Parts: sequence; structure tokens; C-alpha cells
Amino acid sequence: MKTWLMGIDIGAGSLKTMIVDADGKVCGSAAVDIETHSPKPRWSEQNPQDWWRAVCDTVPRALKQAGIAAGDIAAVSFSAGAHTPVLEDADGNLVRPAILWNDQRSGEESRELQERHGERILALGLNRPAPTWTMPQFLWLVRNEPEAVKKAARVYIAKDWLRSRLTGTWETDRTEAVGTLLFDPAQDAWSRELCDLAQWNIDTLPPVVAPTTVVGKVTASAARESGLAEGTPVVCGTSDTSIETFGAGSVAAGDGTIKLATAGTVSVVSSRPRVHPTLINYPLAVPGLWYVITGTNSCASAHRWFRDRFLMTPGISGSDAFAEMDRLAGTVAPGAEGLLFHPYLQGERAPYWDPMLRADFVGMTFRHDKAHFSRAIYEGIAFSLRDVLEQFRAQDMDIRTARIIGGGSKSATWRQIVADILNVEILLPETTDASFGAALLAGVGVGVFADEMTAAGRCARIVGRSLPDPENVAFYDRLFRVYKDAQAGLAQVNHALSRMTG
Repeated sequence: MKTWLMGIDIGAGSLKTMIVDADGKVCGSAAVDIETHSPKPRWSEQNPQDWWRAVCDTVPRALKQAGIAAGDIAAVSFSAGAHTPVLEDADGNLVRPAILWNDQRSGEESRELQERHGERILALGLNRPAPTWTMPQFLWLVRNEPEAVKKAARVYIAKDWLRSRLTGTWETDRTEAVGTLLFDPAQDAWSRELCDLAQWNIDTLPPVVAPTTVVGKVTASAARESGLAEGTPVVCGTSDTSIETFGAGSVAAGDGTIKLATAGTVSVVSSRPRVHPTLINYPLAVPGLWYVITGTNSCASAHRWFRDRFLMTPGISGSDAFAEMDRLAGTVAPGAEGLLFHPYLQGERAPYWDPMLRADFVGMTFRHDKAHFSRAIYEGIAFSLRDVLEQFRAQDMDIRTARIIGGGSKSATWRQIVADILNVEILLPETTDASFGAALLAGVGVGVFADEMTAAGRCARIVGRSLPDPENVAFYDRLFRVYKDAQAGLAQVNHALSRMTG
């Protein structure tokens, strides 16, 4: 029986292909950057063809690094950020670029849907409308690009469109379906009522299957382009945070996960949805479980923004600049000598749901240098995650231990700051990539693992812990109140500036 497994993930800024064995050992990987386009303020789009080109680039390199042939792969599966729709016409041509989950153009549509139909949308879809969701994105398209809407014959979500390049099939999974805000989980079906609120044709939406379903095999033409072997089983997969949560080993009710990626999130595994306007509910990759999540729009993206604008110099690599930022942040005491950062570089989700908020540094003096600003970036994002965690605590869903995932989890300094500000023990899994979870899910789909719990139990290993420091916890509790006061005081200023600049 073949036991090599491949996972492919579309991240916000790159695509990664990973190969693991049946014990969860990473044997090969390759990644390539994906360009994000912002032709207008608050827009965020990608060209799906760039994803396919990235697959054709990374698959042969990952196979070479693993030292195996394409025919040794038992199965391949996919993940990507939720909410990202890809539209095709009746001939299979792309209608327009894909609108990403962090796009903020549909703020007015989100506000209108919430004011007019918010309670009904929450009751049926388990979540509230916001620019992140496909429903308001579709309503924006209806109003602003009606010709594109007329052409749309099939809707894919990002990872489903990419997977269809291998199989030629059309389907999605329940997590992605819930992520459109057009699906009724209680009925396990697309909701005509929710589609009507978005003025969207329900017939353009795909069949829904389990994440571990084998949806097809690699076709001959796809094999020639991608470097995979013809006939390789292809497993549906699911959205990135669901698959990362599973891959990190958060597979029991009450398990917490903190993600330091393009966006920052806090999630808690639950036996049922926890429907509340400040919380988001999705089915977990593990059958019968949900993950309840909410998050901040700008996390590692804010980290990268600061690096690119202020730390990149001729002759220094991006990774070296990140390492220098990490070193600088570690030289400054908690509180960055009174410098605060609010990370609202692209509006904000929980708990404000306000696309017009803006980022800021508060409390600058002549004493502050790059080290203080670096520390403030780490602390400000952690405070924003604390803002998120307070929404769970208000619903009696507190966590005391959480696995940490995402690119930011590599920083020991940042992990400790998160532990202190959230007052949560932080566990670091050995591998945190979404592509890793996708590979494990592929293994479940073809029987390499008996089920999802077996896969996570065998392959998810903890390699580090960060315990909250009681003195820092007490200090950050006081500083968090100042952070909240500053946010409230500047909200109307943010709105005025956003209106002035369109």
C-alpha cells in the first residue's frame, strides 16, 4: 500500500506543496509566491491561473526533495482560505479574478444585509454578514458587475477550483459551503432564502461532499502539466483553518487554537455551533465537531508590512529582516515604553466588524526607536487577539491551553507575548502548515489512516511550550484597558479619514 501523501495549500501570499509519510514526517516541500492585486482601495484579488501555475512549479520540486516518484503518491488533497469565490462561464472560462476573504469592498452590502436581515441570516447561516463572506461579495457583484454575474455558470471556492484542474469535477465541502453564508447547515443544503438575499442563482452552486471524499483521479492532461501521476486519487479537502486545526491536533471539544498568519484567529473546538453575532461557526474536518472562531484581519500581514516598509535595506533578505525584527522586539521590556499599536491595516473583524477602522501607533516619543516599534507590533496584534478571546469568554468558552499555528508561531518572542497577553499556555506543534493537514486528510480519504482522530493522534506532535508569566500577565491586563480606551477614542477619527479618502 502506498503511504506517501501530498497536501497543497493556497495561502494569502504563496502556494505550498508538501509530502508526508504515514507517521507525519515531512519528506519534501516547495512553495512559490502568489501575487495579490489591489486595483482599488480595500480590494484584494488573485488570478486563479497563478495558483495552477504554482502547482505545476511546486509539485515536481517537492517530489524531487522527497526523493520519490510521482507514482508513489497515495493521494493528494487541498486547502485554501475560505470565502474566496471563483466564477466560471458555461465554457469553463474564468469570468473575473477571485475576490479574497480579506477584501473589504462589500462593506456597504454587509451593513445593509445586517440591518435588514441580520437575525435571519444568523439563524439560517449561523454567522453574521461581513465583507469577509461570499454573500455580501456576491451582492456587490450583482450591483457593480452585472455582466460578470450573467456569465457565471459555476461557482467554485478557491481550493475547489484548483482541485478541479486535476479531476475536471465540481464539488465543495461543508466547511466551505458554510463559509459562503449561502448554506443552511440544519438542512445540509444550499438555502434558496439566503441566495435570494444575495440575489444569486442557487443553481450555480456546487454539490457538497465530505472533506475526505475521493472526488476523482488525476487526468492524463493534468498529469502532463502538474508532474503528478495519472490516476492518483484526489481527496476533496477543506478550508485552511479547519485543516490546520485538525493537523495541529486540536480534535477534542474544548481544544483551543491560535493562528498567527495573514489574519490572526482564535478558535475553540465544540460539539455544536455557538451562534452569537461576535462568533463564527464552521464544521471541523473531524466529523461531528465544529470549530468556533473569530479573528483580526491583519496579523502576519501587519508584521510583514512593518518589515517591508521599515526594515528592508539593500543586501538584506526578507528572512534576515524578520529575524532582526524578532531580535529587536526581544530587547524591549513589555509595554514598549508606552507605545501602542492597533493593527487595523485593512479594517477589522471581531469584535468591531468595521471595515473603516485604520491602524495607528499611539504614545510615540523621541525615546522610541525601531526596537520599540517592533515590540509594539507584536503586542498590538496580541492585544487584538485578546479582544477576540474576550468574545469567547463572554460566552463561557474560555481556554487555558492553545496550540499555536501559522508563520508567526516560529517566533519564540511572539509566542511568549501571546501567552502573557492572553494568559494562556501556548503549545507549539512540530508542523503547522495547512498543507500538512491537507496531506493527512488525503490519507484518511484513501485509508492510510483509519479516521481523522487516528491521523491527528499519530502525526501531530508538540515540540514547545510557553507558559504565561504572572507578572507580565498583570501588567498586560492594565495595558489592555488602555489599548481598548485608545481604540474607542480613535474610531470616529478612523471613519472620518476613511470617508475623506474613499
